[in-house]
Amino acid sequence: FQWSSPPEAIERFKSQEIWFPPPQFYEFCRLCNFSSLRELQKFSSARALEGCERWMPVMLSAPDGFIQLLPGDELYPEDPDYTGEKKMIMSTDKKVEDLMKEGGVFHRMVIKNVNNLAVYVNIQAKYKHINPLMMKCDNSDYNSRL
Repeated sequence: FQWSSPPEAIERFKSQEIWFPPPQFYEFCRLCNFSSLRELQKFSSARALEGCERWMPVMLSAPDGFIQLLPGDELYPEDPDYTGEKKMIMSTDKKVEDLMKEGGVFHRMVIKNVNNLAVYVNIQAKYKHINPLMMKCDNSDYNSRL
């Protein structure tokens, strides 16, 4: 075990010293908005009564990777499969790069492989939540429209 700050954990992830699943990568990117535990606690206390929403990431399979779509993304389905009963599988013949260049409203994670993730968000978070800092573990440049 080793204690790491969120930015340190992300750097260790990028260098493949450690691994964590995409939801945790997303949350580490959100935690990077705070420089101290006190700052996080102040934000959490102020935001606590605002409410929350249920999220279900939806995977979009592309020939060169995956995009984990989150609520608010322009490709997010109107009726996501919250229970897994629908066996909903989304796929496309387009490459991830093309989907990113064509898109304009993002709340997604691009997954090229287990150690190559990127977070892209340009929507307003609901309930006064804070968006993650947009981080990526590769050299791709999809920022032209962000």
